[in-house]
Amino acid sequence: MGTLLALVLVAFAGGAWALVRGSAHQAAPGRTSADAGPVALPTASAPPASTGASPTSPTTPSDAGTGMPASASTAASSSPSPTPTATCDPAKFALTASTDKREYGPTEDPVLTLKVTNQNSMPCTLNVGTSQMEYLIVSGADRIFDSKDCQDGSSDLLKTLAPGASETANFPWPRVRSSEGCKPVPVKPLPGTYVLTTSLGPLDSPKAVFTLQ
Repeated sequence: MGTLLALVLVAFAGGAWALVRGSAHQAAPGRTSADAGPVALPTASAPPASTGASPTSPTTPSDAGTGMPASASTAASSSPSPTPTATCDPAKFALTASTDKREYGPTEDPVLTLKVTNQNSMPCTLNVGTSQMEYLIVSGADRIFDSKDCQDGSSDLLKTLAPGASETANFPWPRVRSSEGCKPVPVKPLPGTYVLTTSLGPLDSPKAVFTLQ
């Protein structure tokens, strides 16, 4: 299981919060190809001079109505049909949301986790960049925090996941509220029960419940 920590920089009036994102997978250095140089092809030798009349090529009977030699017509009719190529099913990517604890003391900051798992039977490529990620926290009908509100820049990251493999991204939440357009919200979240959901492009996770003291 690979681990991906996504970096999202976010700014608030009078402070800043960040999603720290990293990955154990580093981009491989560019490959270099060895210069093998041109390869000389063997030269065909000329046939010996003929000492008599050239033989006449045998005539192959044509397939009736096609004008093609019978052997060519038979080969064309027996060509196998192309096999359909299997593709990854987007519905077989499982997304989950979780927190590192179920209950937090007054000075503890929750760590929010997004995890995506490839449940296809083949390797599949998925965009797991910060451009696709979202962490949403609500309390009842009250929208508390959305990581998209103050996200400062984003990027795409295509990742190929083997069957059953997962990628995760952790988001340290400094117990602040946010609003659309990144307008300052002076009121901090109160003690109580909160619900986290995560999204990755079109994928949405089930709810994860935690408590703040």
